[in-house]
Amino acid sequence: MEDKTSQDLLFKDQDFSNELLKQLNVLRQNRILTDVVLCTSNIEIPCHRNVLASSSPYFKAMFCNNFKESHQETVNLQGIDSGILHCIILYVYTGEIVITTENVFHLMEAASMLQYTKLFEACSAYLQDRLTPENCLSLIRLSEILHCDTLNKKAKAVALKYFPEVATSEDLKELCALELIEYLGDDELCGEEEQVFEALMTWVRHDLQARQSYIQDLFKKVRLQYVHPTFFFHFIANNSLIQSSPACRVMLDLANKQMFSLYSISAPEVKPMWHVPRRYSYQEFLLLVGGRKDNQQTTKDVLLYDEKTGQWLSLAKYPLALYKASAVSLHSNIYLLGGIPISNGKNQVSNHVYIFSLRLNQWRLIEPMLVPRYSHRSVAYKNYIFAIGGIGETQDILNSMERYDSIYSVWEHVANMPVAVLHPAVSAKDQRIYLFGGEDMIQNPVRLIQVYHVSRNMWFRMETRMVKNVCAPAALIGDRIYIVGGYTRRVIAYDTKVNKFVKCADMKERRMHHGATVINEKLYVTGGRCLTIDNAIEDSDSLDCYDPRLDTWVSKGRLPHKLFDHGCLALQCVPYAKLCESRTEGK
Repeated sequence: MEDKTSQDLLFKDQDFSNELLKQLNVLRQNRILTDVVLCTSNIEIPCHRNVLASSSPYFKAMFCNNFKESHQETVNLQGIDSGILHCIILYVYTGEIVITTENVFHLMEAASMLQYTKLFEACSAYLQDRLTPENCLSLIRLSEILHCDTLNKKAKAVALKYFPEVATSEDLKELCALELIEYLGDDELCGEEEQVFEALMTWVRHDLQARQSYIQDLFKKVRLQYVHPTFFFHFIANNSLIQSSPACRVMLDLANKQMFSLYSISAPEVKPMWHVPRRYSYQEFLLLVGGRKDNQQTTKDVLLYDEKTGQWLSLAKYPLALYKASAVSLHSNIYLLGGIPISNGKNQVSNHVYIFSLRLNQWRLIEPMLVPRYSHRSVAYKNYIFAIGGIGETQDILNSMERYDSIYSVWEHVANMPVAVLHPAVSAKDQRIYLFGGEDMIQNPVRLIQVYHVSRNMWFRMETRMVKNVCAPAALIGDRIYIVGGYTRRVIAYDTKVNKFVKCADMKERRMHHGATVINEKLYVTGGRCLTIDNAIEDSDSLDCYDPRLDTWVSKGRLPHKLFDHGCLALQCVPYAKLCESRTEGK
């Protein structure tokens, strides 16, 4: 065969296929050359076998093999609505079909049966675009019946992402026990454990007689170690349905010991339940609370840093500017203690305590401290917050300490510290609160470690030449307490197991009045004041990160502004939309 020459022309009629379909449809409508009639319960549709066989593997198998339908003039298609069949035949002859909310389920079912793959995928895409928390569970079930993997995957993603909304839907009440157990146990579920508990209780109560026997298996899916202790105490511990199950009572007893006992729990049976990790949806965030920013103005700002995106979010400001208040985090809430309100001009030391809910993005007042104080330290341990030292109403350095019980919302005095110091580095580990260094009344550094035993309500002290820190934060990683700077570049780690100090890589600058916290086992240091080589003081907007495994520092960029004397906290939570209402540019 001779090769084509430049004289040849390859002609392509772009409209030929469309015109051919149109003409075939005209022939069908006029029953010209039709050789088979498709029947349902109440209609007959004349068609061409070759057209049907060309359009679908289902019809090709029917008409091109030795099935009886291959020579029958009439073929009955059972289980297909007549209107749906008519729509599909029009689609075969025109390539067009209108998918609506009224017909999509029947179209998808018929397309699956008759093996019109593209139509099936179009119906799936239509449903995926209309997925909501209210319909995702029913669409998961539909996708499983029709073996539609793409719809199933998308519907499950919606069900997991919007769990709080799905939990209130009627469809959740209609799940079978195995479906609910699998759903509530999924690591990808974006919800708090309190919501998981409420969802399972709603499901059980919907048909109590038939479902009560599943309480034990469902209750295992609640990761009790991450339930807020107050919620556990008031809504779970004495729940009559939970108490009715012996297995659930065992889990309650273990959880009670873990949450409320100040003593260490080493029972071997605790481990299987208590070592389940948080769900993947939880994230750790860095929060900066108040402090003094550019030109030393006291600020009410609360900033959240997302390590994954490197962006800063601006959260609800606290109600009034407070000079040298103390901030601490407990159970995904922020507590702001004391300080001096600067808006009233009276300079009165405050004993007020504000709590910030990350979920609601709101501040509110709670029970005040027993002693007004500022320039103090605070630390959380178990369900308690300890307010330590500081300066009181008479401008004396305080040696007093008090603790707040977050379950009962009450403050109580505890044993005074042996030596009153200002600005020590503070951390808590294994029933002990450690105070490293600080300064005395005449601003001399104190080379001392003061240790408070929580359950014994007793202090003891250790003299050491290793500490000489003032205005330095401390942060706990594993068994080591890291003391970061304090008029120095030095970073040292105190190993609580062996009672020894370990020298770590120095910071780049001599810093004080800065913040430090731990996110994902790394130490983040924020802002502060830096001493230059010639002892000048400069405010800082740096954000640095220390990796204890590598003993190295890296810069993570800049804060939105220069900042010192601020609260620097880490919170674990499920991200909520309210956190993202206002955004500030990361530098």
